[in-house]
Amino acid sequence: MSVTLLIDYWLIAITALFVVVNPLTTAFIFVSLLPNATAIQRKRAAKRSTLVSASIFLVFGLLGSFIFKVFGITLEAFRIAGGLILFGIAMSMMQKGLDDGEEATGKEPHPDGKLAKDVSVIPLAIPFIAGPGAIATVMILTSEAQSLAHFVTVLLAIAITTFSCYLAMVYAHVLVRYVGETGKEIMTRLFGLILSVIAVQFVINGVLDVYRSL
Repeated sequence: MSVTLLIDYWLIAITALFVVVNPLTTAFIFVSLLPNATAIQRKRAAKRSTLVSASIFLVFGLLGSFIFKVFGITLEAFRIAGGLILFGIAMSMMQKGLDDGEEATGKEPHPDGKLAKDVSVIPLAIPFIAGPGAIATVMILTSEAQSLAHFVTVLLAIAITTFSCYLAMVYAHVLVRYVGETGKEIMTRLFGLILSVIAVQFVINGVLDVYRSL
């Protein structure tokens, strides 16, 4: 197996997942949900949401092929559908500045800065980090893994991306202060452009596979 091809696959995996998850936007959401949280509270919530989202990615990555068999889904169909989903997310990122094409949950913090429910799982881990687009990306990447080394690269991409989200949430107050709303908009749209290219490539791969099987 070529080391160059493996590196190329890892770069695709980390870029696709990182862009869909978009830790920068996660940081802004984190601040809005926990505006008056202490450093300890921020770390606790960030750690829990990171572990939950990473677990979700791992489950869907490992059981992706099983899910295909249970529901009678072909790999080609999932690649095309996943690519279309990612493309829709990318368009939403570039047009609206939302990382997962999702609207805000509408949950407002209480005056004392606390929420009625723990926000580390919902909505932070689900759907802002491990959203539909990110889960679809993981499943596509693992389904295209041709060897154990390729699968390990996907796991590494998951680890790096979720850890980036952890750092973004812990230091969210710093990012918000220095990046600002304008910087967030620019980065989100740039991520959207990159994601759109990756999504189109997913669709092309799926269509080519269908054509070859005819």
